[in-house]
Amino acid sequence: MKLIIGLGNPGIEYQFTPHNVGFLALDRIAEECNATIANRRGKALTTKVRIAGQEVLLAKPETFMNLSGQSVAALVNELGITIPSEDVIVIHDELAFPLGTLRIRERGSAGGHNGIKSILGALGTEEWIRIRIGVGKPPLADGTEIKAGGKDYLLSPMRKAELVLLDEVLDRVNRAVEAILAQGVSAAMNEFNRTVASESSE
Repeated sequence: MKLIIGLGNPGIEYQFTPHNVGFLALDRIAEECNATIANRRGKALTTKVRIAGQEVLLAKPETFMNLSGQSVAALVNELGITIPSEDVIVIHDELAFPLGTLRIRERGSAGGHNGIKSILGALGTEEWIRIRIGVGKPPLADGTEIKAGGKDYLLSPMRKAELVLLDEVLDRVNRAVEAILAQGVSAAMNEFNRTVASESSE
């Protein structure tokens, strides 16, 4: 069984904050599968679905972002996953990319993301797939980058215009997950990361 984790913080006050786009992406995937993420398992809310002909467990950790690894490790152990690089996909926010972009990555360091840092520590490996959803501020017309403000920004509700932009990205995340499961991560990276590169250069 494949395990797909969306990262975020539990609680209605965090629902539409940049740090919770992983939860929102998982909700979108579940919605497309006519499922609801409501079962408690491995310190997470979960549901089983089929995507691209494969059995998948969708999971939203209830441990709060900084302790996400506790939930991921519990689920990996319960499902008997021995090769995370093949069977684990983590969807999370990425402050380094502007809102409206996504990038698939096969491995790597936490890059300052505490949820990813927690999972790295719990699994003891960097070898697992991530789908990173950009939540950073787009540069100004003259190319000047706007610093988003870190923690305060990540935990503040998104504006209506930002949510409209995010909605389209969530659809792309859903398609990216299907591509990874149907064609493999390399093919999915070729398709979706190229889109990011062209967007970033505009």
